[in-house]
Amino acid sequence: MVLNLRLFQKTSDLENKVDSFFLKLAEAGVIYRLAVRNYLREGLSKEYKTHFEKVCDIETSADTLRSEIKLAIYSDMLIPDSRGDVLGLLETADEVFSLMKTSLWAFSIEAPTIDEELVPGYRRLTNMVAKAVDELATGARVFFQSPHLVSSYVAKVNLYEKEADKLSTNLKKQIFSSKRELALKLHLREFVDRIDSIADHAEDVADRLTIYAIKRQS
Repeated sequence: MVLNLRLFQKTSDLENKVDSFFLKLAEAGVIYRLAVRNYLREGLSKEYKTHFEKVCDIETSADTLRSEIKLAIYSDMLIPDSRGDVLGLLETADEVFSLMKTSLWAFSIEAPTIDEELVPGYRRLTNMVAKAVDELATGARVFFQSPHLVSSYVAKVNLYEKEADKLSTNLKKQIFSSKRELALKLHLREFVDRIDSIADHAEDVADRLTIYAIKRQS
């Protein structure tokens, strides 16, 4: 990939590591979706635990890549004009990994009881969040080659985030209009918020991506 119409001209190793970081973000989004869908079907099954462990492993690998990229940029004095943008993008994107992991961790520890009538709402919300993460990862990868194309991916992230907000609001209304105990309602709402927060943060990262893309083209 290339940055600043060839920011990574002589740094193919760095280029590959940055690309791998965002590929891992996309992969984590896919596995996160599978994990939640599996929990909604079967609870804390062996398959759920496998997905959870996979997301943890991906996050660990991404953290290693981020550290290696940061070290290379500073120790080898690479891309001095854009290092802040690149590192800022990586660090904020890393929070998306963390939110996915902590969400799955909460499912595994607290094991919320999600009744059948709520399952479709949680499933739709998770699907929308996963789409936002995927578009963010793709947009970030495109940024390093063709910054003028970033806006279309950011627009999709924003669209999916807004849809996720609508779905989370509807799901909360469904939860609180039921006859469940208040403590259970609050518990279920917490998991709606945990899932939705991933799309919220993906949108925040996408906003940064927009600014960085504009700077690259100016």
